Amino acid sequence: MDTPQRIGKYELEQFLGGGMSHVYKARDTVIGRTVAVKILTPAASEDAEAKARFLREAQMAGGIAHENIMSVYDFGEDQGRPFMVMELLSGEDLRSAIKNGRTGDVAARLRIAIQVAKALEYIHQHKIIHRDIKPENIQVTSTGTVKLMDFGLAAVVSSATDKVTSIRGTPFYMAPEQIIGEAPSGLTDQYSLGCTLFHMVAGRPPFLEGDVLYQHIHTEPSSPRRWNPKIPVWLDAIILRMLVKIPARRFPSLDVIPQEIERCLASGRPAGV
Repeated sequence: MDTPQRIGKYELEQFLGGGMSHVYKARDTVIGRTVAVKILTPAASEDAEAKARFLREAQMAGGIAHENIMSVYDFGEDQGRPFMVMELLSGEDLRSAIKNGRTGDVAARLRIAIQVAKALEYIHQHKIIHRDIKPENIQVTSTGTVKLMDFGLAAVVSSATDKVTSIRGTPFYMAPEQIIGEAPSGLTDQYSLGCTLFHMVAGRPPFLEGDVLYQHIHTEPSSPRRWNPKIPVWLDAIILRMLVKIPARRFPSLDVIPQEIERCLASGRPAGV
């Protein structure tokens, strides 16, 4: 792995992971702040499409500010390699938290889902669709705050109105309309969040075996209660509505979901375990 010691004004201290881009813990040598720096790999830097997508991600994430979205501080290029400077987050991503049993009870998982829903509603109001909601792109910090990450597949609504020619996303969490190449919308993110919430409370996504893409389009998901009978009936109903095949039959927007969850909890209905 090609590991630079410095990029721009940032000293790289520790490799944190990555694929087409590498993420490092770094120090801003001017103001002394510890940050995360995401650097496009040399191979990806030579790919015009990958480079444009990286720039688009930086522009989108850098133009929004919300307590449940990872902050982007800076963007630049050093010797032909684009880099993005981000908030350094503590904790672990949601997939790791689920796998290691650190998501808490159902009430705690609902608090995670509510924070993600609020972050998504915020970006939808700014005409941005994330298009890749999944546990790996949700960070649960050591304080319990949730941070939405990775806008690499995000799209501006005005540029996402036509059919797309390629499928991008993660099969276990992709909405039917995304799979068949229809224009994405906020309802697309809602479906993916529904799959993620299903995974959080049932221990698995709604479709796990066989032709998962076909099942997202044609097969009705089973009740989450099949996998975890302790899930309350009202939560089961919320998740299944988020997973309706026809977008217009889901909740009208993501801001409705926190309201519905909080209404059920306030009514004294148990949240399960």
